[in-house]
Amino acid sequence: MDLRQLRYFVTVARTRHFGRAAEELHIAQSPLSQAIRQLESHLGTPLFERTTRRVDLTAAGETLLPEAVRILESVSAARDQVSRVAAGDLGALRVGATGLATYRHVPDLVRRLSAALPGLALSFRTEMLTPDLEAALTDHRIDLAVLRPPVRDESLRTHVLAREGLVLAEPAASPTPGADPVGLADLADADFVVYAAPGSVVGAAADRACRAAGFVPRHTHEATQTSTVLALVAAGLGVALLPESVLAVTVEGVRYRPLADTGVTTDVALGWRSDDPSPALARALAVLLRPPQETHP
Repeated sequence: MDLRQLRYFVTVARTRHFGRAAEELHIAQSPLSQAIRQLESHLGTPLFERTTRRVDLTAAGETLLPEAVRILESVSAARDQVSRVAAGDLGALRVGATGLATYRHVPDLVRRLSAALPGLALSFRTEMLTPDLEAALTDHRIDLAVLRPPVRDESLRTHVLAREGLVLAEPAASPTPGADPVGLADLADADFVVYAAPGSVVGAAADRACRAAGFVPRHTHEATQTSTVLALVAAGLGVALLPESVLAVTVEGVRYRPLADTGVTTDVALGWRSDDPSPALARALAVLLRPPQETHP
């Protein structure tokens, strides 16, 4: 029994006429009749009662018909699913993101992918530092990362999404006016809360800014996640220099102030394996690397 025979059988059963079925299938009546006889021989029972005027299903044919329809529909659905997966319309994508990108950049990424590729299933690992994201990509634990360049592994590719300056996160109880810009030199005696990872891109940018202002920041407390950095600032244990993505995060006890005298920036970028053959990743990148469409009132 093969799918061709089942398709022929269903067409004859629906039309109840070998000639009309042959026309619909775009074949001659002789090979159609031969295929039905082969199917009957394989099953060991007639499927049709043939007269000069009509073709009726036997009891065996009545039993086979719904099963044959189900099989053909299942095969068609499977073929469609496979085609969509191969085209990247369906699939799964594991995404990792730095802590602050989770709040400002990941929501936009999700909106764009959901609108363009509704069949793409997304899973997320967030609050990761860039060195961890780089390792997760090279170890095939994630497929796409929202990180802060540079990355060391030459097998990874990146595409910059945004460039961000630094802002000061300080305890809300600080006596200085919160709206006033602060000069970095005024922070020379402050305690700093920093990321614990030695390869932190944000930590390196903050250190560069402080050194350019004439001092080496005093690293009093360390944390592995942005949420913990902000919690320590809220507790009054120090200040932190963070990318302006942090402005999307409201934490009780923390306020943000602009910096008056630094041109230090960090980039937010997509990162992925250059040799990844995934059609889902290719389609996702085609969406995300396009500039967002402008909206007009």
